Amino acid sequence: MSILIRVRGALPSLRPAEQRVAEAVLADPAGVSERSITSLARLCRTSETTVLRFCRALGLAGYPELRIALARAAQGEENDRASGTASDGEIVETDSLAEMVAKITYADQRSIADTGAAVDVAALAAAVDAIAKARRVDVYGVGASALVGQELHGKLHKLGVASCVWADPHAALSSAAGLGSGDVAIGISHTGTTIDVIDALRVARTRGATTVGITNFDRAPLVAQSDVVLTTAARETTFRTGAMSSRVSQLVLVDCLFTGVAMRSYDRSVSALDSARAVLRARHTERHERPAALGRPAFARTDGLTVQA
Repeated sequence: MSILIRVRGALPSLRPAEQRVAEAVLADPAGVSERSITSLARLCRTSETTVLRFCRALGLAGYPELRIALARAAQGEENDRASGTASDGEIVETDSLAEMVAKITYADQRSIADTGAAVDVAALAAAVDAIAKARRVDVYGVGASALVGQELHGKLHKLGVASCVWADPHAALSSAAGLGSGDVAIGISHTGTTIDVIDALRVARTRGATTVGITNFDRAPLVAQSDVVLTTAARETTFRTGAMSSRVSQLVLVDCLFTGVAMRSYDRSVSALDSARAVLRARHTERHERPAALGRPAFARTDGLTVQA
């Protein structure tokens, strides 16, 4: 996993002085990789001891390992820029629409790639196994995460998995209270601090359900209530405070969960999806040749009648 992904994931759980070190690292990984520990400590208005604590919080043995990891990450970003694929950076008032589109597109592309690189395959397998065997699956989310939850519910439902999505906090708690052993509760929160989602997972866990947390930060409070944790790696740009970039990376995990569950019973899943598509296809209008007399298109309705547009 890229060191920059780990820094972003750890940022909210760090102490204020350690957060200043993290922000310096994210702002200029190449520059920090060339600094001594004393120089970085001065830049961040802190001590060398704090810098070392920051390194250990990332799972590194010390500062030399951080410098090496940052140099590699900086080289990767430099390669992207050299190939013309990088348009990273904050959106500023002077950006043209084309520049804005390039920055958002690049940020979303990197969020998808970084999330894929950060996926814990063992955790994903545990979540897929629990969902595939579940008697019932509850999905909890608020705001933009509720939209992602709706997407997951819709996909699981097509596979014949008994699932529900709850965006209302009171309804979520009531539903969680009815879960038990053999059920699965999935909580989605970009920050991992959404109290409504955390409470629903907590109740579901006390009832014996397997809990799965989807968040961008692996030390968030949501993690404490999750038996299985799946982390995203969203990148933020100006005006995009979680709702846009987080949704893109969360949908990557939704697709991984859905496909993983589908692959557990491949033939049955293909048959179920084909049946759903066939039913939905019957709801589409079918265009026919224009009537010669009127020169206007005609459409066939599902009741067998043909009407003029």
